Parts: sequence; structure tokens; C-alpha cells
Amino acid sequence: MQAHDLSAGGEVLARVHDTARTAARLHGLAGAEVTLINVSENATFRVEDPATGTRAILRVHRLGYHSVPAIASELAWLEALREQAGVRTPGVIPAPDGSRVLTVPGERPRECVMFEFLPGTEPPQERLVEDFELLGEVTARMHRHARTWRRPAGFTRFHWDYDAALGSESRWGRWQDGLGMDTEAPAVLDRLDKELRERLHRFGRGPGRYGLIHADLRLANLLTTGDGPPSVIDFDDCGFGWYLYDLAAALSFIEHHPLVPEMIEAWLRGYRTVLALPAEEEAEIWTFVMFRRLLLVAWIGTHTGVDIAAELGAGYTAGTCELAERYLTGAL
Repeated sequence: MQAHDLSAGGEVLARVHDTARTAARLHGLAGAEVTLINVSENATFRVEDPATGTRAILRVHRLGYHSVPAIASELAWLEALREQAGVRTPGVIPAPDGSRVLTVPGERPRECVMFEFLPGTEPPQERLVEDFELLGEVTARMHRHARTWRRPAGFTRFHWDYDAALGSESRWGRWQDGLGMDTEAPAVLDRLDKELRERLHRFGRGPGRYGLIHADLRLANLLTTGDGPPSVIDFDDCGFGWYLYDLAAALSFIEHHPLVPEMIEAWLRGYRTVLALPAEEEAEIWTFVMFRRLLLVAWIGTHTGVDIAAELGAGYTAGTCELAERYLTGAL
């Protein structure tokens, strides 16, 4: 099963590259070099125009993931975070007609957004613990803003609750269709699924626990320059979910790393410089880590054309089973 067209790669990506070139031309950058950077839920391109010196980032959306109002809502939060909370986020470069979300015509029209190019690089892997403290502090500032922000009329983003992630909606596919589902994995992961559903239900969705979140706030989506605060990028998955889900997302693909306990402690230290986090919520951190991990089993199964999914493959499912056994026996 393919989650969406971009995962197919090949001719689809070639057509998307053509869409990106058209979007650059519609932005008045007909002579720009348009280079593919990354493919995940969308395709991201670097745009460089030697004639004007313009550098920008262009996002070409996958089909059927977000509506134009949902994309506009994401951009509204980016702007509000930058202007009201002092969180560095990329500004949007509107098209000449003023459009912030540009629909590029074609047999299957696609939405595109042009962002300003921000300096900086992903924090180095050698500083995981130190940078997780920074990540926790930035995340808390975003949560504080989300709790009090008056969202504009028409604001709409999807949810990352149980039904959306693992239940009836299964936005990224069913974990049961993930890779490496041998004779033992389904039974272990089914037990995990049931436990997660029950504990998330008990945890509840009170206003202090559930709200607007980034939903993919990993170090890979933080740009640092060594001078000044970091920039936060890639809000494409932002929506409504548990605030602790942002910590779980920060640990995506590295949940087994030996430094994870220290990374969690560092994240909490940074977070608590801005917001309180009660002990009873802290006690459920691994519930959210495993919730995200099981969701990623589904994601890998439906995003086989994405580099990291191809790299991790069935081994990620096997590792999830090992972590699930530890979680279910109280060893995490």
C-alpha cells in the first residue's frame, strides 16, 4: 500500500519537479535553479536565482493531505509564533498576485508555498543531550503561545489523537500493514495498541494536556547558527494533539538510543524553564513515545519511497516489538 503519490518516486517525482519549476516561474523566478532536497509528506526544493541572488525554499504538497484552508491555517500560526512569541519561523514569500498558497495548474493541480531561506544547520549528533534541553525550551514556548492564541476565523488543522493515528482514520496507514509483520509481531503490537488506547483515554484531552502542536519537532527541524536562537521549520504536520506528543516526536526513529533517558531529562529541564509539567503527566512519557513509535511502524509501511523508511525497514518493527515488551512489563 502506498500512502500517497510522492512515495511512488520515479515519474511522479519528475512531474512534481516540473510543478516546482512552474511555481518558481509564477513567483517571478523563471531562471532559478530548482533542486530537490527532501521527500516525505511533501516534496521540498531549494530555489536559487543567480540573476537576482534570491534563495528560497519551495514546498510542493502531496495530493489530498491538506486543503488550502488547512495550509493557510498552518501559515497563520507560523506568523503568529514569529510575531507574538519570538519563535523564529520561516516567512512566506507570496506570489506576485499576493497568494501565500499557490495552486499550480495541471492535470492534477498541486498547492505550493514559497518560504524564505533561513540560515543554519541541524544540531550535531554529538550534542544530543544538550540540544534536547534547547528543544524542550523552544517547544514549551510554542505550547504557551498555543494555549492562549486566538486562532483566526476558519482555522482548521487535523488531530493527532488515537483515532487519527492508530484507529479508524489511520492517517499514515495501519500498523498491521507495516513491514516485518511475522507470526509474533502482530500479537505483541496488538497488546501494545490496546494498552495505548486505554492509557490515552485515561490521560484525557483537557486544555492543559491537549492543544495545537508542531507534531514533528525533532532536532532535524531545528536550525542553529551558533549565534542567537534557533529557527523552527517544517510545520506541515502541525495540528491538535497531546502536548507530550511533541516530546515523543522529538525521539522519532531513535527511541532505542542509549542516551534517551538523559535526552528526556534534558528536554524536561528546558521545558520547565517555561511551563510546568506535573509529575503525573511525566509518568506517561513512554506512553506517548510508544504511541508515536507504533504510528511510525505504519508510516514506514506506507512510505517505502522515503529514504529513512527504506533504511529502517522491517528492523524498525522488530525494534518496536522489543520496546513494546519492555513498556508492557513496566520496564520503561
